[in-house]
Amino acid sequence: MLKPQLTHQSSQYSTQTPFLQLKPFIHGNGNASLPISRHSFQKKNKSVRVGFTPSSIKAVAGSTEKATSVKAIVTVKLTVGGFLSNLGLARGIDDIKDVLGETLQLELVSTELDPKTGLEKKTIKGYVDKTSQAEDEVKYESSFEVPAEFGEVGAILVENEHYKEMFIKDIVLSGFSNGPVNINCNSWIHSKKDNPQKRVFFANKSYLPSQTPNGLKRLREEELKILRGNGQGERKTFERVYDYDVYNDLGNPDSSANLKRPVLGSKQHPYPRRCRTGCPRTKTDPLSEERSSSVYVPRDECFSEVKQLTFSAKAVYSVLHAVVPSLETAIIDADLGFPFFTEIDKLYNEGAISDTQENVLKFETPETMDRDKFFWFRDAEFGRQTLAGLNPYSIRLITEWPLKSKLDPKIYGPPQSAITTEIIQKEIGGIMTVEEAIRQKKLFILDYHDLLLPYVSKVREIKGTTLYGSRTVFFLTPSGTLRPLAIELTRPPMDGKPQWKEVRMPCWDATGIWLWRLAKAHVLAHDSGYHQLVSHWLRTHCATEPYIIATNRQLSAVHPIYRLLQPHFRYTMEINALAREALINAGGIIETSFSPGKYSMELSSAAYDLLWQFNLEALPADLINRGMAVEDPTAPHGLKLTIEDYPFANDGLLLWDNIKEWVSDYVNHYYPNPSLIECDQELQAWWTEIRTVGHADKKDEPWWPVLKTPKDLIEIITTIVWVTSGHHAAVNFGQYTYAGYFPNRPTIARTNMPTEEPSEEFWKNFLMKPPKEYLGDGIEPAWAENPIIEGAFERFNGRLLELEGTIDERNANRELRNRNGAGVVPYELLKPFSKPGVTGKGVPYSISI
Repeated sequence: MLKPQLTHQSSQYSTQTPFLQLKPFIHGNGNASLPISRHSFQKKNKSVRVGFTPSSIKAVAGSTEKATSVKAIVTVKLTVGGFLSNLGLARGIDDIKDVLGETLQLELVSTELDPKTGLEKKTIKGYVDKTSQAEDEVKYESSFEVPAEFGEVGAILVENEHYKEMFIKDIVLSGFSNGPVNINCNSWIHSKKDNPQKRVFFANKSYLPSQTPNGLKRLREEELKILRGNGQGERKTFERVYDYDVYNDLGNPDSSANLKRPVLGSKQHPYPRRCRTGCPRTKTDPLSEERSSSVYVPRDECFSEVKQLTFSAKAVYSVLHAVVPSLETAIIDADLGFPFFTEIDKLYNEGAISDTQENVLKFETPETMDRDKFFWFRDAEFGRQTLAGLNPYSIRLITEWPLKSKLDPKIYGPPQSAITTEIIQKEIGGIMTVEEAIRQKKLFILDYHDLLLPYVSKVREIKGTTLYGSRTVFFLTPSGTLRPLAIELTRPPMDGKPQWKEVRMPCWDATGIWLWRLAKAHVLAHDSGYHQLVSHWLRTHCATEPYIIATNRQLSAVHPIYRLLQPHFRYTMEINALAREALINAGGIIETSFSPGKYSMELSSAAYDLLWQFNLEALPADLINRGMAVEDPTAPHGLKLTIEDYPFANDGLLLWDNIKEWVSDYVNHYYPNPSLIECDQELQAWWTEIRTVGHADKKDEPWWPVLKTPKDLIEIITTIVWVTSGHHAAVNFGQYTYAGYFPNRPTIARTNMPTEEPSEEFWKNFLMKPPKEYLGDGIEPAWAENPIIEGAFERFNGRLLELEGTIDERNANRELRNRNGAGVVPYELLKPFSKPGVTGKGVPYSISI
């Protein structure tokens, strides 16, 4: 809570309402002792505008001989559920208040202290009047007489007199000799009836903590205290408290014992932290939190109403097209699946007809399928999509041979892979030996063996679902494409049976080719689950939430790093909350649609424990770690790619460099002296909290970067910005293109390989119908305030436009076979800009879907 200074007659954060309190309209504190009301005065002096001081009482606020007449223009966005909605008694009362000019009270805050007292200068108060209304926003104005000795306005305190919240876009103060004071708000303002605490909005000028003007220091510190909260109680919808908690709200044990889920964020199940809601614990499990129909997020993290309405209207559409290809749950018996491919094709040709035969849900044909109906059948496309598809983050170079598991052989069986030297040697046809292929960096792998194998027996207990551990080996051909050589599927010892493993290779006989295709289907289901649970959810949405919480708790809104990061965090917490409501919760869409089933989030935790490192989230470090690049000072970006035609890496590195250059310009401007980094208390607290609280289960890891120099900060921020923009775009916006036709990206495997425990009936059915098994853009106001930062941003924007052209040129190059060819979809996932609609391109600032 902000504590008022007792020396002030009426502190800007006072929560007490004096008897016969006046509605202030004059500058100064508007002494309540004057026996006059604002409205009676207006009736007698109709020519006096709100905020002007009548000559008869100018002395109340001191001399105004050198005062400046200042106009405040407040832009309020029209809203549906909040202020300016058309329903309810409160709406009528608010309309009356609007007419009477009791919408908002503003208080101007000086950057300076009173030289006589050493205390903060008294604020200048005034109410606003409605002046105009457009289609989507309302303008309000107020006028102030600002004495010359008041100094620069550094902040505005806002009090909402209405019964309902309202969304303020910005406030502009004009009339000063050195230009307008711009205050970018973009915030929901709670009603004083909900909370009498006034909101503070700082002007767009940024300050390091040590450079904060004296008149703003207390506000800066106490606003952060409000945002941190006290860690107590259940959060209310209008609050803006940022705090941490574990993922203990995914299960619903009070509803069913089968819906109980382990807490994620512990020694047993390490995980990033999410935003604390304070909901009560369940009756049957004291470790779990009760589920809520509306998950709390700090008010300013909620969708704008335009996005909220758009998202809610298209939520089902988006999920069905991208995340949930298992549409049989809505169309036919979920246990049967689609009986034929023709039934799948009908979704695009005829649509899915509802029970009433009135509403038809018809799917757009994905571009991949539109170009080549059988694209998903081809091995070449299977290989290409590991480099330019939905999940380009899993393919890695084979550096050790033979392949070997790191799991305990006493539990999971012999560690040696069944993919032998002889098998690979046969598949590469005498072109070179396996040793030569490894030395020349020609062999690559999708390795889901050790991650999935511990879950095989658990998942197989779920009706209609199966799982294997898998390895898939690829060979880099002279043309620069990846050719799949072998797939190994492994079942650990279970049910009294020994370990079972089998290797399938491409072949020419009818039975063998369908066994190969079925093995590919299993691998693709593994890759789909890994993509959603790790590459997408864990590494972008989930890992970013602690960054957002720490940024709001430790970096003031006037901190330049806060203002640099804030656009990259918009709406992420809201989309994460929606995910906890319906996507990753017990019995939710992910569990019912992906192979790990009820163990999906537990698997995500295991991946976090085994694989996630902040320093490897940087694109160059990730590529080097996977053997997909090596450092080379003479090469573009300082890296030499192992596969030259790697669309994700080629385009991603250009975007990474552009981001890093922009961040470097920004950071070096505010931190010209390296010592400023270490003495910035807010910045150091921010980085410490990310490491030790937001990612508490990994707080002692040695790989965390230190934060001592501008170079350290540039690398940290570039990594965070990349994760929220480029990384997320690469794994998110291609979902419909590649997963819209789900035989290409099956998410769940329902049938074991017929060779695992063959029965005569099973084998007969497989030989008769084998295909049945294959299932499955503008500158921030605070940046524009500073000419140097504005110039740096313009250069950044120009480089992004150049990147657009470079990607187009690459897609037109016939020599780049992983992005150009008959039926091949051009790689555009990292093109920075996109028109509206499902385009499969465009890199937003933040993880907002």
